[in-house]
Amino acid sequence: MRFWDASAIVPILIHEPGHDQLADLLRRDWAVAVWWTTPLECASALSRAWRERRIDQAASDAAVARLAHARTRWVTVAPSEGVLELAIRLVRVHSLRAGDALQLAAALQWVDGVPGGRSLVTGDQRLAAAAKAEGFTVLP
Repeated sequence: MRFWDASAIVPILIHEPGHDQLADLLRRDWAVAVWWTTPLECASALSRAWRERRIDQAASDAAVARLAHARTRWVTVAPSEGVLELAIRLVRVHSLRAGDALQLAAALQWVDGVPGGRSLVTGDQRLAAAAKAEGFTVLP
């Protein structure tokens, strides 16, 4: 099981750059852990892609349906005081925005604070750098 950030999920849903590599990672391990807001972040990115005309209505509808189906199989890290406290520490230590700090805090909560040997999948370079510094293997 790997922890996935929305920046790595959206390219799979709408065939953006990096799709093949990310889809291959997902095929090799369908077990996905995500932060509580990841479905919202994905829905927002899909809506933005439609509004910007990067995808048409049919592709948007199909991506939303794929997202809904995928969510039924995800393990979701719920909001908690522990996640919030970790996120506060992370913004003080790393160059992270609040949302990315919550993502990384959720990932750390998911691994009970022991990220060694665990993977985080993201397309966000800032989040990737912080995750590596915290001990995750970052993919792709």
